[in-house]
Amino acid sequence: MDAKTYNAQLAELRALRDDIKKTQATLVKLETDRARQITALAGYEKAKAERIAPAAGLSLADIVAIAPILAPDRLTTAAQSNPAPVLPSPEPATSPAAAVSAPEPAGDTALPSGTEHPQPPSQARTVAPVMTRPAPEPERPAAPSKPAPATAAPLAAQAAQRTLPGIPEGSDGDRWFTHTTNLASTHPNFTQQARSTVFLDTHTGVLVHRDQTFRIDLPTASAAEILNTVFHVLPDGVERIYITAGAPWHQQADQHPFLKDTVAAWLNAPTPGWRTDTGRGKDRMAGHFVHPRNPVGRYQREQGDQHVEIRSAGEWFDTEGTEPAVIRDAFVLLWKALRRHWPDAVLMGSPSQTGRDLWTRTIPTKGQYADGYPVLSEELRGLFHTTAGQGRTELITPPHVPAQLPALVEYDRTFAYAKHTWKSGVGTPRRVTAATFASWSQKEQTKALFACGHWHVRVTVPDTWTHIGVLPAPAPGDRAWYYPATPGTTFTTWVGGPEIHTALSNPHTPWKIEILDGILFDDGKPLDDWSKKLKEAWSSLTAQAELNGDPAQRTAAHLAARAVRALLLYGIGAFAQRPRTVTGTTPRTMERDVPPDAEIIGFDDQTITWQRPTGFTRDPSAHPEWAAHIWSSARAALLSQRHRDDNTYAGALHAPPGTIVAFRTDAVYLTQPQNWPHHGQPGDYLNKGHLPGPIPAPTTEDELLALRDKGRAAHHATPTPERA
Repeated sequence: MDAKTYNAQLAELRALRDDIKKTQATLVKLETDRARQITALAGYEKAKAERIAPAAGLSLADIVAIAPILAPDRLTTAAQSNPAPVLPSPEPATSPAAAVSAPEPAGDTALPSGTEHPQPPSQARTVAPVMTRPAPEPERPAAPSKPAPATAAPLAAQAAQRTLPGIPEGSDGDRWFTHTTNLASTHPNFTQQARSTVFLDTHTGVLVHRDQTFRIDLPTASAAEILNTVFHVLPDGVERIYITAGAPWHQQADQHPFLKDTVAAWLNAPTPGWRTDTGRGKDRMAGHFVHPRNPVGRYQREQGDQHVEIRSAGEWFDTEGTEPAVIRDAFVLLWKALRRHWPDAVLMGSPSQTGRDLWTRTIPTKGQYADGYPVLSEELRGLFHTTAGQGRTELITPPHVPAQLPALVEYDRTFAYAKHTWKSGVGTPRRVTAATFASWSQKEQTKALFACGHWHVRVTVPDTWTHIGVLPAPAPGDRAWYYPATPGTTFTTWVGGPEIHTALSNPHTPWKIEILDGILFDDGKPLDDWSKKLKEAWSSLTAQAELNGDPAQRTAAHLAARAVRALLLYGIGAFAQRPRTVTGTTPRTMERDVPPDAEIIGFDDQTITWQRPTGFTRDPSAHPEWAAHIWSSARAALLSQRHRDDNTYAGALHAPPGTIVAFRTDAVYLTQPQNWPHHGQPGDYLNKGHLPGPIPAPTTEDELLALRDKGRAAHHATPTPERA
């Protein structure tokens, strides 16, 4: 073979690669449509997997994996037999160290007023023993699982269940319990620089800059057209362009199988006179960020040092139906509200950047943490990333709920995460092995579970359980979780102390929890000052939204309050510090320059778009232990939350079994209204939607969201004192 033949065959190979990529994308879309159709068919009360399987061209097991409620009895038993051994029911405790009870915390474990504490005094009990180490007798096969009660949440198929990592035994694991050398969160010694910003509706062509409004023509709304037109109108230039409506990056969605491909093509289209930005300054951000709905395009003049971002205002709040001038006013109100607490506050490009920057300005410069908050070892950060889930998202379908719902009622926790920032783990973490936990007294065990910790546990659902699942178990897929509720089910997982306490002291039946390993921190308040200031800004803006007589200003204040929520929500998410994935582009003529470890995610005739993982960076603000504790607290409060002032409880476990339809992060959907208190405080359950029935039970997320929107519209049409 000569060089000419070699190069010709390389060209043919590239063409085959492109055809394969397109075919694979088409296949994935068809398979997704097929799974959606199977899920819809599963909602029919007489649906049978045996009939659907040949119609779909799949095996019976494949159908059950997609729609677990279709499992025949023999498959249900197999699917619900967990690989972890189902241990025999524990004998009555003979030693205080073998059991943990959940009394009202006292002394240094006391919770602030209004903090969730699931066990009502009238239902106080000694909880099931917490086994401090795996049972010494040989493992035995799990007993056949009982059919799931009609009120239990459906189980995901477990044939390919993820196995979560643990901490290595001995000194190898002990070495994880340290901090990264010379890496800590410290108070910044510089002031952020504000950037000149405009707001653009690419659909109507309305452009707002400060107190000026322009109308521009954008026939194609390409990135090059936006840049050149805006800079023609404002020759002195701007540094940030917020798209408020129009979503120009979606205009060619019919030409690509996925939105991400559409966005990548829009960002990487030729921009004469401009090139992809390489970053600058202390908040250096280089290259485009490909996101299906809120992308970021970063550009730099080919001649000169002019930098500009094109971003979506949807990163901050829902902009639908709002004029650019009102959105501009919302950002002004937000900035003024933050300036009352941070004299040097600057709105950065995204709420996560801004929220984290504001937090660093609350780090003390005197006292115990004057040198900052040290960052955990990379091993522990990786463990938290893999084992700490976020909000609970779950749809419970027939037969676990009625096929015809009597109603769909939505309760959403107001500014939920702000409720759980009063305490976070600080200091050097301690390892708590099963033997160590067993050696503690009952009081010490209870105190540890109330502290900031992350626990590796084996869980068994009680034999008499008839309600929804309580603790998350790893499901197939990256960072996916489900909530087992079938009596007798045993699984191994990682979970936070607040959820363990809920499982042990719920108002129905205590769950069996075996402590296998744990990470325990000292209690501190690194986020408390930051959160209090944000809550005050949120309260001020919420009051303006309720009292202002100008409809436009009411809308602006409401959006600004939503932006404060985003600052805290995404600021907490930023602490989690996931491994970074870099997205890049390479001209087709320079294909050899694509990094060898990169995955090609899109291409056209001129450009190849790729991404590759880069692992954890030396981020001084990486504190996944804080995010994990807040997420665990929020999931626990979604199930049970005590309102001390009202002497009552709220949450899904306080609703009758069989009435829970779905969870979506801070919201729970039920078939009947609940008398849960709402005083407009963070964490309170707000009734946001009520759609009277009968209603076909949703079997897909899209169906749930459609019913949610109808319920909100119906509820909004009936004023209540909460919205008066």
